[in-house]
Amino acid sequence: MSSKDWIEKDYYAALGVEKSASSDEIKKSYRKLARESHPDHNPGDPKAEERFKAVSEAYAVLGDEKKRREYDEMRSLFGSGAFRRNARGAGQPGGMPFDVSDLFGGAGGGEAQFGGGGGLGDLFSSIFTGGGAGGAARPRGPGRGRDVETEVALDFPDAVRGVTLPLTLRAPGVCETCHGNGAKPGTQPVACPVCHGAGVTTRNQGSFSFSEPCRNCQGVGTVVEEKCPECHGTGGVTKTRTLNVRFPAGVADGQRIRLAGRGEPGERGGPAGDLFVHVKVRPDELFGRTGDDLTLTVPITFAEAVLGTDLRVPTLDGTVTLRVPPGTPSGRVLRARGKGVVRRDGRAGDLLVTLDVVVPATLSDEARAALETFAAQTPPAAREHLDARVRRFS
Repeated sequence: MSSKDWIEKDYYAALGVEKSASSDEIKKSYRKLARESHPDHNPGDPKAEERFKAVSEAYAVLGDEKKRREYDEMRSLFGSGAFRRNARGAGQPGGMPFDVSDLFGGAGGGEAQFGGGGGLGDLFSSIFTGGGAGGAARPRGPGRGRDVETEVALDFPDAVRGVTLPLTLRAPGVCETCHGNGAKPGTQPVACPVCHGAGVTTRNQGSFSFSEPCRNCQGVGTVVEEKCPECHGTGGVTKTRTLNVRFPAGVADGQRIRLAGRGEPGERGGPAGDLFVHVKVRPDELFGRTGDDLTLTVPITFAEAVLGTDLRVPTLDGTVTLRVPPGTPSGRVLRARGKGVVRRDGRAGDLLVTLDVVVPATLSDEARAALETFAAQTPPAAREHLDARVRRFS
């Protein structure tokens, strides 16, 4: 991604959001568009693949607060006319010929990388002083690959215990023919004859000295004389690859796992981007989860609640017996310690069992008679605090 892209491309339009959109709105729009245009959902559709790349590129900037701020500043600066050609009029005294193509090496030239250094300050210091500290021109080098995002659905027990799953992706990967350097097997990239490997060239214009990416090598510092027949000199090809991804115990729904260096390969041997895996956890028919604790609701009879009982309940790795004390009300929570989600430090959450006293809808004659006898021998519930209020409305 280049600073020229930051000026020429409207990333807000690519994601279909307003410039004032919140981070959550940007993320929501990105996820929707990425799912719709993902190559796995549109096999053989090059337009969908281009849309997916455009959306991913836009989110790489707008999804990062620092990059988004620099992007807005850059767009605002150039949009205000601060660097338009002949700012004081063509041919008039004091007018300095300048346009974006001068800054970035023309439409087909090299591009200055952006976002990895000090932002706008580094960019403009390199433009007007001919490089970094001490005026030395610094080569851009092979560009870093883009980050890749995907989504994986896990069963509830696997998310609690942890699991290793194969993840199949169809995305750009390192070319196996040239091993990423873009050169035909048996050959190697050579130093650029124009910039002599520096990646930048310097020229004087008026009272300023401009340093720009070398147009001959696009700022990489090397050129490929004989391109790889497989990747045509890019160092990467789109292919299907399978990764074994370890999901740690206790991974939560909505969590994002980062796999460093498993994204798109960098240009001509540059560092690869990262792979981000969004986790979706399927609901379980019995268990719920609150933090590191598992939850379970167990029905009991009226007699069990009154008399007490030993209750055998399931866990994710077996069963446990809990004592229900006599006189237990509906809604009481019993705790099975250590039967929840295992934390990273080795400690585990608990299993929280909520008791639900079931009231039968129908009774046999014998059961009804026994219950009436029980009711006759049981004092009524204390409701004096309610009776006083009832009498006020009688």
